[in-house]
Amino acid sequence: MLFFLFGEVESICPFSQTPGGGKQTDIPNLNLGDLDLTTDEFILDEVDIHIQANLEDDLVKEALKTGVDLRQYSKQVEAELQRIEQASIKDYIKESQNIALLHNQITACDSILERMEGMLSGFQSDLSSISSEIQTLQQQSVSMNVRLKNRQAVRSHLSQLVDELVVPGAMISTILDSPVTEQDFLEQLHELNNKINFAKELSFRETLACSDIQDIVDRLKIKAVSKIREFILQKIYSFRKPMTNYQIPQNTLLKYRFFYQFLLANERTVAKEIRDEYVDTMSKIYYSYFKSYSGRLLKVQSHVSPENDDPPTKSAGFFSKPSLKSRNTIFTLGQRGAVLSPAELEGPILIPHTAQRGDSRYPYETLFRSQHYALLDNGCREFLFLSDFFMVAGNSALDLFNCIMGKTLNMFLKSMSTYVSDCYDSIAVFLCIHIILRFRAITAKRNIPALDKYWEAVLELLWPRFELILEMNIHSIRNTDPQKLGVLDTRPHYITRRYAEFSSAIVSINQTFPNERTNALLGQLQVEVENFVLKMAAEFPSRRDQLIFLINNYDMMLSVLMERAADDSKEVEGFQQLLLARTQEFIEEILSPPFGGMIAFVKEAEALMEKGQLDRLKNDEARITQLVRGFSSTWKQSVEAMSQDVMRSFTNFKNGTSIIQGALTQLIQYYHGFHKVLNQPTFRSLAVRSELINLHHLMVEVKKHKPNF
Repeated sequence: MLFFLFGEVESICPFSQTPGGGKQTDIPNLNLGDLDLTTDEFILDEVDIHIQANLEDDLVKEALKTGVDLRQYSKQVEAELQRIEQASIKDYIKESQNIALLHNQITACDSILERMEGMLSGFQSDLSSISSEIQTLQQQSVSMNVRLKNRQAVRSHLSQLVDELVVPGAMISTILDSPVTEQDFLEQLHELNNKINFAKELSFRETLACSDIQDIVDRLKIKAVSKIREFILQKIYSFRKPMTNYQIPQNTLLKYRFFYQFLLANERTVAKEIRDEYVDTMSKIYYSYFKSYSGRLLKVQSHVSPENDDPPTKSAGFFSKPSLKSRNTIFTLGQRGAVLSPAELEGPILIPHTAQRGDSRYPYETLFRSQHYALLDNGCREFLFLSDFFMVAGNSALDLFNCIMGKTLNMFLKSMSTYVSDCYDSIAVFLCIHIILRFRAITAKRNIPALDKYWEAVLELLWPRFELILEMNIHSIRNTDPQKLGVLDTRPHYITRRYAEFSSAIVSINQTFPNERTNALLGQLQVEVENFVLKMAAEFPSRRDQLIFLINNYDMMLSVLMERAADDSKEVEGFQQLLLARTQEFIEEILSPPFGGMIAFVKEAEALMEKGQLDRLKNDEARITQLVRGFSSTWKQSVEAMSQDVMRSFTNFKNGTSIIQGALTQLIQYYHGFHKVLNQPTFRSLAVRSELINLHHLMVEVKKHKPNF
């Protein structure tokens, strides 16, 4: 291994040799670095690593395996390199001409490339100059574009100014010669209005060009105002002709609403003159129309108040004598409630002369509905016209409307106040209240506030009067003396019938727009009527007649109320409870004469059974025997007589039938209790138990006695 290393060193740095092949004695001063074995820094570990790496080489492995002399092998390699070098030199000499030619060609190419570089440098300088010229042109283009835009803007303003300043001949001829109803006149009026406004704007800027057209524009304005004033006043004056439908000229004015706008903007004096003339004319027309219409309506009014000899302040009480001429009294709703139905509420208004010709008569609320529906229809239309034509809104529109309709509305209120002050027809007043409530809802839906204050004023007249009439009836019933009402019988009294019809009428009307004050007054009236019925019943000597009277009156009032009022209303529930209680008491009353002994025994025995003391009746065998045999022999005749008596006592067959059924049911329950008592151990030894009627057989027989109506 050391031999190979030293051989390698000699191959890298060979010593100088003499021609004879001997080695020189002088060793050159070599800096071997890490390979210097004489240095103290030589690291044997690294030498081992290099040696190991060289031994891994394939060529070294082959040489060591074959045993080749490395010195001899090195010499062979050196000789081979010299041979190859000589051959290379010969090849170079052989190709020298080609190499010289290649050199010349490379030199020529170099000169050509040098010329191209010069040309490209020239092109580059030319392009830089062109780029600067393009930038200059771009700046000039931007500057020219800005100047163009400025000139175009100035041109548009100048052209608009010139167009506004120029008064074309077509405008002059149209304004001067064409009728105001032609479309050309309206179009040229718009243009003239624009020029007038533009001239005003220029005058504020002190534009000298404005003075050139001011005179022409002023004269055209004067002419247009004159023609418009004449046209509108002519239309307004046409309203005054008799039998004129003023809605037609109103529609015509709406087509030319710009006329008033032109006047308002350019000649306020004329605009005010036209508005004042319109207000004065329409105020008189509406007042005259509604005054005449209301007077003619009163001629077809029917009088439904009852005839009596009492003072006027009591003419509407429940105690006034009934009229035989008309079944329709002030306490009965009848067909009068139809005035609140949607079909009739917004139906056509009454035509008085047609009604007079047909000899038709109508209650006050129908006339009231017709009168106020005409007011609603005309008022809504008038308010919309004022808002549209005179261009007013809010309080201004309301003030203008009141100027026109105020006199008419005051006439209505005065007439109504006169009627209400002497009116005792509470149903008519209440219907009028609900007509107003519905009309107020209609105007609110149409978004027309013009009549809101009038509706409130009418309600302030009607509500107190209605409450006063109710309170008068309450006091009248409270202070009545039954002994002054003449001979009484067990049939329903006419006062309770009047109350039932009146209460059902008010309750049915009040359902749509409930009023707590009305409900409270009806509650007071019901209490007083209940007390009155009890006072009337007390006039009968026997309890049986008292119960018949109470049941007949309660049943009648309940039947009338249920025809119109809801089943769950307070009035219906109250009388149902009263009727049920008195009916149950009456059943006990009619069962007592024929079956009182058995009923008393059953009640006594059941009470003792609950206490466990039934043995106390053990010695009543004779009594029980009499009860059993007496019931078996007489119950059929007693039931038949009881049924006939009940049917004669009650005017309402349906009510009588239900009472008989209740009595028979109660009888069966008592007899069932009688069976139950006798089945107790205390009475099982009684021989009379065999004579008891079978309960099922009794039920079958009882069913035969139930009346069928």
